[in-house]
Amino acid sequence: DEIAMLEREFGAVSVSGHTYAFDQRADGYVRGEGGGLVLLKPLPLALDDGDRIHAVIRGGAVGNAGHIATAQTVPSARSEADVIRHALADAGLTGSDIDYVEAHGTGTKVGDAIEVQALGEIFAERAQNPVRVGSVKTNTGHAGGAAGIAGLLKAVLAIEHAAIPASLNYADPQTELNDLGLQVNTALTPWPPVDHPMRAGVSSF
Repeated sequence: DEIAMLEREFGAVSVSGHTYAFDQRADGYVRGEGGGLVLLKPLPLALDDGDRIHAVIRGGAVGNAGHIATAQTVPSARSEADVIRHALADAGLTGSDIDYVEAHGTGTKVGDAIEVQALGEIFAERAQNPVRVGSVKTNTGHAGGAAGIAGLLKAVLAIEHAAIPASLNYADPQTELNDLGLQVNTALTPWPPVDHPMRAGVSSF
């Protein structure tokens, strides 16, 4: 069909059938299907009603990822970094306040490299204490319109269980992440000790 033809021409779909987010073996994304649902409620009302609160969303931002002249599917790292800065500002936080980032992490060499560059603009000062990074797409593939909610649900469950799941298929990094204040979480690990509430960011394009 037309969509399959476009995906073949763009070279965006994985030939191996695996999502190698941030890894040298990245050969494209794996298509997945799914859906997710969250109930959002103002915190004071949830507390008054005695609701079970899974997580609190402190802030967020929406932006245009921009483009560069080389290709329709290549976004701008500066635009991606800007929307992260706006989300942190909306939450009243800085990069030093975040413990984990659930990344977009599609497993495409170009897209992952740009996302890493954008995250590095925010977290580079954390080279001595890198923020953990992962991508649910290594587990489920890219669920299209449900990809963002899948990342949010993973982040919420990680906070709820005080543990960060493994991001799969990561062994040979595309980029030296430590210099950018980032560390891909490759095994189920307890949430790192912090002197503030557990905080995760979700990056979804």
